[in-house]
Amino acid sequence: MNSSAIIIMKRELKAYFASPVAYLVSALFLIISGIFFYFGFAYLYGGFFLMDRAELRAFFSALPLILSCFIPALTMRLFAEEKRAGSIETLMTLPVTELDVVTGKYLASFIGTLIMLLPTLLFIVPAEVFGSPDYGPIIGGYVGAIFLCASFTAIGVFTSAITKNQIIAFLAGIAICIVLSLIDYLLIFLPSSLSAILGFLSAKSHFTSVSRGIIDTRDFIYFISLTALFFAGTVKVQQAAKA
Repeated sequence: MNSSAIIIMKRELKAYFASPVAYLVSALFLIISGIFFYFGFAYLYGGFFLMDRAELRAFFSALPLILSCFIPALTMRLFAEEKRAGSIETLMTLPVTELDVVTGKYLASFIGTLIMLLPTLLFIVPAEVFGSPDYGPIIGGYVGAIFLCASFTAIGVFTSAITKNQIIAFLAGIAICIVLSLIDYLLIFLPSSLSAILGFLSAKSHFTSVSRGIIDTRDFIYFISLTALFFAGTVKVQQAAKA
């Protein structure tokens, strides 16, 4: 990795930990995640107490939707705020490329989302205390969560790059992530031929497959492709802005 990208990543991480917004978003994420873990996900899955099972199924079932809301909140300021303040022009006059800037900002955001996710490992403690959890789905769930965070972070960075308004970046990021998370529920109204095509676009279905401990290269190709698509899109946006 280019040293310029590393410097930008460190700068963004420093700004991330200096911002009260990051701590507030992380705290709300943990509270909502805890509610889903202990009490369940709507009518689909009972939580830890309701089902009396030593598993994290309800938490992982809700995770794509939860991350759809919280990751854009962490990424919305990355480019939008600098564009609004005019500091992005100053940054681009330095000996850095658009790729360096996007890489540094993306990695900082991705690390930030993983830090936000990290405390949820404590959910394993009550599962272990009150039962004998199957660690296959738990490990699979967190592996899937890492890939999901990578993809949704790329989407959030992209939406931040296309506007100067943080609120618009936030709402656009949520919209894209939620569509990818809930597209499964729309397929029942579509013809089977179209459902098969759109079904592959579902982030939730690929995440669910990985979280069950199923090793399918198609799931990993999906997340890697989604991340690469929006990452490349962000680079193109920055190159077009500089031209």
